[in-house]
Amino acid sequence: MVNTTNHSPKSIREVEMTRVEGPQYYGRTDMLAREEPLEVKLAYGPPGQRQRRSLAVTMRTPGQDEELAAGFLFTEGIIGKASDIKEMRHEGQALAPESSENILLVELSEELPVDFDKLNRHFYTSSSCGVCGKASIDMVRSVSCYFPRRAFPKVTPEMLLSLPGKLSEEQALFECTGGIHAAAAFTSGGELLMVREDVGRHNALDKLIGATLLQGQIPLREQVILLSGRLSFELVQKSVMAGAPILAAVGAPSSLAVELGEEYGMTLVGFLRGKSFNIYGEKHRVVLA
Repeated sequence: MVNTTNHSPKSIREVEMTRVEGPQYYGRTDMLAREEPLEVKLAYGPPGQRQRRSLAVTMRTPGQDEELAAGFLFTEGIIGKASDIKEMRHEGQALAPESSENILLVELSEELPVDFDKLNRHFYTSSSCGVCGKASIDMVRSVSCYFPRRAFPKVTPEMLLSLPGKLSEEQALFECTGGIHAAAAFTSGGELLMVREDVGRHNALDKLIGATLLQGQIPLREQVILLSGRLSFELVQKSVMAGAPILAAVGAPSSLAVELGEEYGMTLVGFLRGKSFNIYGEKHRVVLA
């Protein structure tokens, strides 16, 4: 096992609450996962013509912000490799220095072209009901070059069924708070490689993909990704961008998630819990008796 998640005290907040059990109640403290905004700013353009623009604000659990930003930029097609990022650093504002850890400036390579008008249109359509699917699918087709290999890798049902338990053992924040999402990468043999947690399921996956990108491990063509929640379209899209062949989750998939997975030859595993699961899309990666 390598590179499992670790968290700073900034990821958790202790609060006072009242516990009610039948006719009795009493005061106690509770541990909650922190949720704070992160603004991602980009610095881009050739020397002497650099520009700074705010790209997005996301609600996340503080910690591993660089991985979150790298994964987000990669899965949105803004960067294609780790070297497209020159530097990442938190920066504050003169009137609000306490917000310094919630603003992350990403310095992009001078050679990397950035069309902010196109980005703004993409983020607008991504938030609009009914058109996000088409806009995101078109982006995957035009940007991604890491499509999964057909029928590989091969995994067994027993290996897949073992994954939720292995993930649970490494969910440090979930154990403390009971309210956080996780994304994990495994080998095809079931070895846990990495876990990332966040209050947002998209952020957890972006942190995971960002970490692998920064460590030079993209594409993830030999690995299995496990999600602690459901299989939504956006999570399949991010996994396609990373070249992941198998995406599993303890929850249900959406219809659009299955459609996208089928289009790009992915194996989706839903309802992975207990002794059973469902396979959608490329079933030949799972070796059935």
